[in-house]
Amino acid sequence: MLLYPVYALLFADSGLSTGQISSLFVIWSIVSFTLEIPSGALADAYSRRRLVAIAVVLRAIGFALWTFFPSYPAFAAGFVLWGASSAMTSGSVEALVYDELAAAGATERYVRTVGLAQTTALVAELAAMALATPVFLLGGYTLVGVASIAVTLAAVPIALSFPEAPRVEETAEGGYLRTLRAGLAEVRANRTVSRAVVLYALVTGMGAIDEYVPILARDMGAPTAFVPLLFVLPVAAMAVASALAERWAHLSAARLAAAVAVGGVLLAAGSNAGHPIGMVAVALCFAVLELFDILTEARIQDAIAGPARATVLSVAGFGQEVAALAVFAGFGLGSAALPVPVLLALVGVPLVLSGGLTRRWLPSAGSSS
Repeated sequence: MLLYPVYALLFADSGLSTGQISSLFVIWSIVSFTLEIPSGALADAYSRRRLVAIAVVLRAIGFALWTFFPSYPAFAAGFVLWGASSAMTSGSVEALVYDELAAAGATERYVRTVGLAQTTALVAELAAMALATPVFLLGGYTLVGVASIAVTLAAVPIALSFPEAPRVEETAEGGYLRTLRAGLAEVRANRTVSRAVVLYALVTGMGAIDEYVPILARDMGAPTAFVPLLFVLPVAAMAVASALAERWAHLSAARLAAAVAVGGVLLAAGSNAGHPIGMVAVALCFAVLELFDILTEARIQDAIAGPARATVLSVAGFGQEVAALAVFAGFGLGSAALPVPVLLALVGVPLVLSGGLTRRWLPSAGSSS
Protein backbone atom coordinates (compact mmCIF):
# COMPACT_ATOMS: atom_id res chain seq x y z
CA MET A 1 0.00 0.00 0.00
CA LEU A 2 1.75 3.13 -1.23
CA LEU A 3 -0.29 5.33 1.12
CA TYR A 4 1.13 3.71 4.24
CA PRO A 5 4.38 5.69 4.59
CA VAL A 6 2.77 9.03 3.70
CA TYR A 7 -0.82 9.10 4.91
CA ALA A 8 0.10 10.78 8.21
CA LEU A 9 1.81 13.43 6.08
CA LEU A 10 -1.32 13.69 3.89
CA PHE A 11 -3.29 14.49 7.04
CA ALA A 12 -0.74 17.06 8.17
CA ASP A 13 -0.53 18.68 4.73
CA SER A 14 -4.34 18.88 4.66
CA GLY A 15 -4.15 21.18 7.67
CA LEU A 16 -4.57 18.73 10.55
CA SER A 17 -2.62 19.20 13.79
CA THR A 18 -0.87 16.37 15.65
CA GLY A 19 -3.81 16.32 18.07
CA GLN A 20 -6.32 15.99 15.23
CA ILE A 21 -4.25 13.26 13.60
CA SER A 22 -4.15 11.42 16.93
CA SER A 23 -7.95 11.76 17.19
CA LEU A 24 -8.24 9.94 13.85
CA PHE A 25 -6.16 7.10 15.22
CA VAL A 26 -8.42 7.04 18.28
CA ILE A 27 -11.48 6.71 16.01
CA TRP A 28 -9.72 3.88 14.20
CA SER A 29 -8.97 2.06 17.46
CA ILE A 30 -12.45 2.57 18.93
CA VAL A 31 -14.10 1.07 15.85
CA SER A 32 -11.59 -1.78 15.74
CA PHE A 33 -11.92 -2.82 19.36
CA THR A 34 -15.72 -2.37 19.37
CA LEU A 35 -16.08 -4.79 16.47
CA GLU A 36 -13.07 -7.01 17.29
CA ILE A 37 -14.71 -9.72 19.40
CA PRO A 38 -18.08 -9.81 17.55
CA SER A 39 -16.28 -10.18 14.21
CA GLY A 40 -14.10 -12.95 15.64
CA ALA A 41 -17.18 -14.91 16.67
CA LEU A 42 -18.63 -14.26 13.22
CA ALA A 43 -15.47 -15.75 11.68
CA ASP A 44 -15.84 -18.85 13.86
CA ALA A 45 -19.51 -19.29 12.91
CA TYR A 46 -19.32 -18.53 9.17
CA SER A 47 -16.90 -18.43 6.24
CA ARG A 48 -13.62 -16.79 7.22
CA ARG A 49 -12.37 -16.26 3.68
CA ARG A 50 -15.56 -14.43 2.64
CA LEU A 51 -15.29 -12.23 5.71
CA VAL A 52 -11.71 -11.34 4.74
CA ALA A 53 -12.77 -10.47 1.16
CA ILE A 54 -15.50 -8.12 2.42
CA ALA A 55 -13.01 -6.49 4.78
CA VAL A 56 -10.64 -5.76 1.87
CA VAL A 57 -13.40 -3.96 -0.06
CA LEU A 58 -14.23 -1.79 2.96
CA ARG A 59 -10.59 -0.77 3.30
CA ALA A 60 -10.39 0.20 -0.38
CA ILE A 61 -13.46 2.41 -0.01
CA GLY A 62 -11.80 4.15 2.90
CA PHE A 63 -8.67 4.87 0.85
CA ALA A 64 -10.86 6.30 -1.90
CA LEU A 65 -12.40 8.75 0.57
CA TRP A 66 -8.94 9.91 1.65
CA THR A 67 -7.74 10.28 -1.92
CA PHE A 68 -10.64 12.17 -3.46
CA PHE A 69 -12.05 14.04 -0.44
CA PRO A 70 -9.01 15.00 1.70
CA SER A 71 -10.64 16.53 4.76
CA TYR A 72 -11.11 15.63 8.41
CA PRO A 73 -14.61 14.10 7.91
CA ALA A 74 -13.37 11.95 5.00
CA PHE A 75 -10.29 10.87 6.94
CA ALA A 76 -12.51 9.95 9.90
CA ALA A 77 -14.93 7.97 7.69
CA GLY A 78 -11.99 6.19 6.09
CA PHE A 79 -10.70 5.14 9.49
CA VAL A 80 -14.16 3.87 10.47
CA LEU A 81 -14.08 1.60 7.42
CA TRP A 82 -10.48 0.61 8.02
CA GLY A 83 -11.26 -0.14 11.67
CA ALA A 84 -14.12 -2.40 10.64
CA SER A 85 -11.87 -4.07 8.08
CA SER A 86 -9.12 -4.64 10.64
CA ALA A 87 -11.57 -6.17 13.11
CA MET A 88 -12.93 -8.52 10.46
CA THR A 89 -9.49 -9.82 9.49
CA SER A 90 -7.92 -9.85 12.97
CA GLY A 91 -7.90 -13.43 14.15
CA SER A 92 -9.80 -14.65 11.09
CA VAL A 93 -6.77 -15.17 8.86
CA GLU A 94 -4.64 -16.65 11.65
CA ALA A 95 -7.41 -19.03 12.73
CA LEU A 96 -8.01 -20.05 9.11
CA VAL A 97 -4.32 -20.88 8.63
CA TYR A 98 -3.99 -22.73 11.94
CA ASP A 99 -7.11 -24.84 11.37
CA GLU A 100 -5.98 -25.73 7.84
CA LEU A 101 -2.62 -26.86 9.23
CA ALA A 102 -4.42 -28.77 12.01
CA ALA A 103 -6.54 -30.55 9.41
CA ALA A 104 -3.30 -31.62 7.73
CA GLY A 105 -1.69 -32.59 11.04
CA ALA A 106 0.99 -29.93 10.63
CA THR A 107 0.45 -27.34 13.35
CA GLU A 108 4.19 -27.36 14.07
CA ARG A 109 4.59 -25.49 10.78
CA TYR A 110 2.47 -22.56 11.95
CA VAL A 111 5.34 -20.26 13.00
CA ARG A 112 7.13 -20.96 9.73
CA THR A 113 3.97 -20.31 7.69
CA VAL A 114 3.04 -17.11 9.48
CA GLY A 115 6.63 -15.91 9.45
CA LEU A 116 6.84 -16.46 5.70
CA ALA A 117 3.51 -14.69 5.16
CA GLN A 118 4.62 -11.75 7.27
CA THR A 119 7.93 -11.57 5.44
CA THR A 120 6.16 -11.57 2.08
CA ALA A 121 3.81 -8.82 3.24
CA LEU A 122 6.67 -6.72 4.58
CA VAL A 123 8.77 -7.17 1.44
CA ALA A 124 5.76 -6.04 -0.58
CA GLU A 125 5.48 -3.09 1.78
CA LEU A 126 9.14 -2.28 1.17
CA ALA A 127 8.51 -2.32 -2.56
CA ALA A 128 5.55 0.00 -2.05
CA MET A 129 7.70 2.37 -0.05
CA ALA A 130 10.36 2.38 -2.72
CA LEU A 131 7.67 3.18 -5.28
CA ALA A 132 5.97 5.76 -3.06
CA THR A 133 8.69 8.38 -3.59
CA PRO A 134 8.69 8.38 -7.43
CA VAL A 135 4.89 8.01 -7.54
CA PHE A 136 4.50 10.92 -5.13
CA LEU A 137 6.89 13.05 -7.19
CA LEU A 138 4.96 12.11 -10.34
CA GLY A 139 1.37 12.56 -9.16
CA GLY A 140 1.31 13.63 -5.53
CA TYR A 141 -1.05 12.14 -2.97
CA THR A 142 -3.75 11.50 -5.60
CA LEU A 143 -1.68 9.07 -7.65
CA VAL A 144 -0.37 7.38 -4.49
CA GLY A 145 -3.97 6.94 -3.33
CA VAL A 146 -5.26 5.54 -6.63
CA ALA A 147 -2.42 3.01 -6.74
CA SER A 148 -3.18 1.97 -3.13
CA ILE A 149 -6.87 1.41 -3.94
CA ALA A 150 -5.98 -0.79 -6.91
CA VAL A 151 -3.51 -2.91 -4.95
CA THR A 152 -5.97 -3.33 -2.08
CA LEU A 153 -8.78 -4.54 -4.36
CA ALA A 154 -6.40 -7.04 -5.95
CA ALA A 155 -6.47 -8.92 -2.63
CA VAL A 156 -10.17 -9.82 -2.99
CA PRO A 157 -9.73 -12.75 -5.40
CA ILE A 158 -6.71 -13.91 -3.40
CA ALA A 159 -8.79 -14.06 -0.20
CA LEU A 160 -11.57 -15.99 -1.95
CA SER A 161 -9.04 -18.51 -3.26
CA PHE A 162 -8.03 -19.65 0.26
CA PRO A 163 -8.87 -23.28 1.06
CA GLU A 164 -11.32 -23.65 3.93
CA ALA A 165 -11.81 -27.11 5.36
CA PRO A 166 -15.02 -27.84 7.33
CA ARG A 167 -14.54 -26.82 10.97
CA VAL A 168 -15.70 -28.56 14.12
CA GLU A 169 -19.40 -29.08 13.63
CA GLU A 170 -20.52 -27.96 17.08
CA THR A 171 -19.16 -24.49 16.40
CA ALA A 172 -21.13 -23.99 13.22
CA GLU A 173 -24.26 -25.63 14.58
CA GLY A 174 -24.20 -23.55 17.75
CA GLY A 175 -24.44 -20.34 15.78
CA TYR A 176 -23.01 -16.95 16.44
CA LEU A 177 -23.96 -16.41 20.09
CA ARG A 178 -22.90 -19.87 21.23
CA THR A 179 -19.59 -19.44 19.44
CA LEU A 180 -19.06 -16.07 21.08
CA ARG A 181 -19.77 -17.51 24.53
CA ALA A 182 -17.42 -20.46 23.93
CA GLY A 183 -14.52 -18.21 22.97
CA LEU A 184 -15.00 -15.83 25.89
CA ALA A 185 -15.35 -18.76 28.29
CA GLU A 186 -12.02 -20.20 27.18
CA VAL A 187 -10.23 -16.91 27.77
CA ARG A 188 -11.72 -16.72 31.28
CA ALA A 189 -11.16 -20.35 32.28
CA ASN A 190 -7.83 -21.13 30.64
CA ARG A 191 -5.22 -19.33 32.74
CA THR A 192 -2.42 -19.92 30.25
CA VAL A 193 -4.48 -18.41 27.46
CA SER A 194 -5.74 -15.46 29.52
CA ARG A 195 -2.26 -14.44 30.67
CA ALA A 196 -0.80 -14.79 27.19
CA VAL A 197 -3.67 -12.76 25.72
CA VAL A 198 -3.06 -9.90 28.17
CA LEU A 199 0.69 -10.00 27.54
CA TYR A 200 0.20 -10.03 23.78
CA ALA A 201 -2.18 -7.08 23.95
CA LEU A 202 0.07 -4.94 26.14
CA VAL A 203 3.27 -5.39 24.15
CA THR A 204 1.98 -5.47 20.59
CA GLY A 205 -0.37 -2.56 21.32
CA MET A 206 2.74 -0.41 21.72
CA GLY A 207 3.37 -1.05 18.03
CA ALA A 208 0.77 1.63 17.36
CA ILE A 209 3.68 4.07 17.43
CA ASP A 210 4.39 3.13 13.83
CA GLU A 211 1.77 5.69 12.83
CA TYR A 212 4.10 8.42 14.07
CA VAL A 213 7.29 7.17 12.39
CA PRO A 214 6.75 9.28 9.22
CA ILE A 215 6.40 12.38 11.40
CA LEU A 216 9.51 11.33 13.34
CA ALA A 217 11.41 10.90 10.07
CA ARG A 218 10.54 14.41 9.00
CA ASP A 219 11.52 15.73 12.45
CA MET A 220 14.87 14.03 11.92
CA GLY A 221 15.38 16.23 8.86
CA ALA A 222 14.11 14.09 5.97
CA PRO A 223 12.18 15.92 3.17
CA THR A 224 8.61 14.68 2.67
CA ALA A 225 9.41 12.96 -0.63
CA PHE A 226 12.17 10.93 1.03
CA VAL A 227 10.33 9.95 4.21
CA PRO A 228 9.21 6.63 2.61
CA LEU A 229 12.86 5.74 1.98
CA LEU A 230 13.80 6.36 5.62
CA PHE A 231 10.72 4.41 6.70
CA VAL A 232 12.16 1.43 4.85
CA LEU A 233 14.49 0.73 7.79
CA PRO A 234 11.83 -0.33 10.37
CA VAL A 235 9.93 -2.35 7.79
CA ALA A 236 13.10 -4.10 6.58
CA ALA A 237 14.01 -4.93 10.18
CA MET A 238 10.54 -6.42 10.73
CA ALA A 239 10.86 -8.45 7.54
CA VAL A 240 14.15 -9.95 8.74
CA ALA A 241 12.61 -10.74 12.15
CA SER A 242 9.61 -12.48 10.59
CA ALA A 243 11.83 -14.43 8.19
CA LEU A 244 13.89 -15.74 11.10
CA ALA A 245 10.92 -16.36 13.42
CA GLU A 246 10.98 -20.12 12.83
CA ARG A 247 14.57 -20.33 14.07
CA TRP A 248 13.53 -18.63 17.30
CA ALA A 249 10.23 -20.48 17.71
CA HIS A 250 11.43 -22.11 20.95
CA LEU A 251 13.03 -18.98 22.40
CA SER A 252 12.73 -18.95 26.17
CA ALA A 253 10.54 -16.45 27.98
CA ALA A 254 13.58 -14.97 29.72
CA ARG A 255 15.38 -14.24 26.46
CA LEU A 256 12.33 -12.77 24.76
CA ALA A 257 11.72 -10.65 27.87
CA ALA A 258 15.26 -9.28 27.65
CA ALA A 259 14.80 -8.51 23.96
CA VAL A 260 11.60 -6.55 24.62
CA ALA A 261 13.29 -4.50 27.36
CA VAL A 262 16.25 -3.72 25.11
CA GLY A 263 13.81 -2.75 22.36
CA GLY A 264 12.29 -0.13 24.67
CA VAL A 265 15.73 1.37 25.34
CA LEU A 266 16.54 1.45 21.61
CA LEU A 267 13.24 3.19 20.86
CA ALA A 268 13.94 5.94 23.39
CA ALA A 269 17.52 6.46 22.23
CA GLY A 270 16.82 6.36 18.50
CA SER A 271 13.81 8.66 18.61
CA ASN A 272 15.85 11.41 20.23
CA ALA A 273 19.04 11.05 18.22
CA GLY A 274 18.17 14.22 16.29
CA HIS A 275 19.53 12.68 13.09
CA PRO A 276 18.21 10.11 10.56
CA ILE A 277 20.77 7.60 11.85
CA GLY A 278 18.54 7.24 14.90
CA MET A 279 16.05 5.38 12.73
CA VAL A 280 18.37 2.35 12.88
CA ALA A 281 17.75 1.97 16.63
CA VAL A 282 14.01 2.55 16.12
CA ALA A 283 14.04 -0.14 13.42
CA LEU A 284 15.61 -2.66 15.80
CA CYS A 285 12.82 -1.99 18.29
CA PHE A 286 10.23 -2.76 15.61
CA ALA A 287 12.09 -6.00 14.77
CA VAL A 288 11.72 -7.09 18.41
CA LEU A 289 8.00 -6.24 18.38
CA GLU A 290 7.52 -8.24 15.18
CA LEU A 291 9.24 -11.30 16.63
CA PHE A 292 7.24 -10.99 19.84
CA ASP A 293 4.00 -10.74 17.86
CA ILE A 294 4.62 -13.92 15.85
CA LEU A 295 5.96 -16.06 18.71
CA THR A 296 3.36 -15.04 21.28
CA GLU A 297 0.42 -15.40 18.91
CA ALA A 298 1.65 -18.88 17.91
CA ARG A 299 1.85 -19.91 21.57
CA ILE A 300 -1.66 -18.63 22.18
CA GLN A 301 -2.82 -20.77 19.23
CA ASP A 302 -1.13 -23.85 20.73
CA ALA A 303 -2.77 -23.21 24.11
CA ILE A 304 -6.34 -22.87 22.76
CA ALA A 305 -8.31 -26.02 23.52
CA GLY A 306 -11.81 -25.16 22.23
CA PRO A 307 -13.27 -24.63 18.74
CA ALA A 308 -13.76 -20.83 18.92
CA ARG A 309 -10.22 -20.04 17.81
CA ALA A 310 -10.89 -16.79 15.96
CA THR A 311 -12.95 -15.51 18.90
CA VAL A 312 -10.07 -16.08 21.34
CA LEU A 313 -7.64 -14.37 18.98
CA SER A 314 -10.08 -11.50 18.62
CA VAL A 315 -10.06 -11.04 22.38
CA ALA A 316 -6.28 -10.63 22.08
CA GLY A 317 -6.85 -8.20 19.23
CA PHE A 318 -9.37 -6.29 21.35
CA GLY A 319 -6.80 -5.87 24.08
CA GLN A 320 -4.24 -4.79 21.52
CA GLU A 321 -6.59 -2.08 20.27
CA VAL A 322 -7.21 -0.87 23.83
CA ALA A 323 -3.45 -0.53 24.33
CA ALA A 324 -3.13 1.23 20.97
CA LEU A 325 -5.93 3.58 21.95
CA ALA A 326 -3.99 4.48 25.09
CA VAL A 327 -0.96 5.26 22.92
CA PHE A 328 -2.97 7.47 20.56
CA ALA A 329 -4.70 9.25 23.44
CA GLY A 330 -1.33 9.82 25.08
CA PHE A 331 0.10 11.32 21.92
CA GLY A 332 -2.98 13.44 21.37
CA LEU A 333 -2.87 14.91 24.87
CA GLY A 334 0.90 15.04 25.15
CA SER A 335 1.47 16.72 21.78
CA ALA A 336 0.36 20.04 23.26
CA ALA A 337 3.47 20.10 25.44
CA LEU A 338 5.94 17.56 24.04
CA PRO A 339 7.36 16.87 20.55
CA VAL A 340 6.85 13.49 18.85
CA PRO A 341 10.43 12.24 19.54
CA VAL A 342 9.97 12.71 23.29
CA LEU A 343 6.55 11.04 23.23
CA LEU A 344 8.05 8.06 21.40
CA ALA A 345 10.79 7.83 24.02
CA LEU A 346 8.15 7.67 26.76
CA VAL A 347 6.59 4.62 25.07
CA GLY A 348 9.92 2.89 25.65
CA VAL A 349 9.22 2.88 29.41
CA PRO A 350 6.26 0.43 29.38
CA LEU A 351 8.16 -1.72 26.90
CA VAL A 352 11.06 -2.02 29.33
CA LEU A 353 8.69 -2.78 32.21
CA SER A 354 6.81 -5.42 30.18
CA GLY A 355 9.93 -7.55 30.17
CA GLY A 356 9.03 -8.77 33.66
CA LEU A 357 5.54 -9.84 32.56
CA THR A 358 6.96 -11.61 29.52
CA ARG A 359 9.24 -13.68 31.73
CA ARG A 360 6.30 -14.82 33.88
CA TRP A 361 3.34 -15.04 31.48
CA LEU A 362 4.73 -16.17 28.12
CA PRO A 363 3.72 -19.82 27.51
CA SER A 364 6.40 -22.26 26.47
CA ALA A 365 6.50 -23.26 22.81
CA GLY A 366 4.02 -26.00 21.96
CA SER A 367 2.17 -25.70 25.29
CA SER A 368 -1.44 -26.85 25.24
CA SER A 369 -4.27 -27.15 27.70
